[in-house]
Amino acid sequence: SKIKKKVASAKKIETDTINRKNVVKFLKAYGKENKETQVLIETRLGNIKIQLYKDTPLHRASFIFLTKTGYFNTTSFHRIIKDFIVQGGNSDFPITRKLRMKYNNYRIPAEFLSYRKHNYGALSAARIYENNPEKTSSPFEFYIIQRKAGSYHLDGEHTIFGEVISGMDVVNKIAQLETDKKEWPIKEVFIKAKVIK
Repeated sequence: SKIKKKVASAKKIETDTINRKNVVKFLKAYGKENKETQVLIETRLGNIKIQLYKDTPLHRASFIFLTKTGYFNTTSFHRIIKDFIVQGGNSDFPITRKLRMKYNNYRIPAEFLSYRKHNYGALSAARIYENNPEKTSSPFEFYIIQRKAGSYHLDGEHTIFGEVISGMDVVNKIAQLETDKKEWPIKEVFIKAKVIK
């Protein structure tokens, strides 16, 4: 019957891709199959090479998943605060919103490690502050610390899950760009991300 088919296809979606309910289970399984730890982000201003940490396994698996499925290729560096951060993983394109909805706008449980600090070049997960006592991360948006002296007030607030191993000169170029009042660059910096290792 039609109803049975609908239930079957809904069940397939549940196990087929990540959602809010299966997030930990999905990422653990995905992480076992996809062990890569390096991602190259190509932009019009140059390339940024990122090393992901193995000791934040859920965040690593999620970043690899969103890179391999092409999510980040629909996005740009959309928030720039000079001498603080450059943030990527969002855009004005409907496809970006569509993909977030497809993945049920899942959140990642925090993976705080006391020895990880928001040093210059740290890669960290953005998150919503309202109604988020567990400080769960948004998998879709990430930021890189561009402040030379670090931004240690963010320690224990956001999960640090990687670092820039080459291309900080590119991050610094992005940080110099002119932005509108919402910190969005006037001239877009689109992202092309690929797993390299």
